[in-house]
Amino acid sequence: MKRAFLLLAAVASVAGLGVATVPATTGDVSPADTDAIGDVYVKDLSLEIPNAPQIFLEREAPQVDIQLHHNSTGVEDGVYQTTLTVTVTAKVGDKTLFLVEASQAGIFVARNIPAQEMDAVLGIACPNILFPYVREVISDTVVRAGFPPVILSPVNFEAIYQSQRQPAVAQGDPPVQIITPTISH
Repeated sequence: MKRAFLLLAAVASVAGLGVATVPATTGDVSPADTDAIGDVYVKDLSLEIPNAPQIFLEREAPQVDIQLHHNSTGVEDGVYQTTLTVTVTAKVGDKTLFLVEASQAGIFVARNIPAQEMDAVLGIACPNILFPYVREVISDTVVRAGFPPVILSPVNFEAIYQSQRQPAVAQGDPPVQIITPTISH
């Protein structure tokens, strides 16, 4: 548990979630066991403006749909790639203003974390680290396309993780995989 706490404390600091206090250890965590963020990179980026140039003449406020999902895969022993994908679609009526999708990925070294805690690290900590990066990529891409910026609100990955772990509702629905809030600008 101490290993996961150290990684999550580092995540809290890196992700701007506040400064976490790490308790003194009794020597059971060596420098060789240090968890690390390898690389953070844009894995995929796509922008579509299917109704240009006419769409730039629209004056109505668009409906903006945001979808978010993440997944993690093992690269090698104790090394994982987590990818956080955000899709933003803006429409006026039935016309699409733009569709932008960005996949931000990171390589995370997380060794000596108990298996029962690894799922939480990959489902909460890693997406928390990636979110500020993908948020910037989305906003920058939309602005460079000629539209007002889309600023993504903070996401509570712990709440998402917990909701995915709850038993399915009586109808047998699968756990939540994608968040789709609709935002009007």
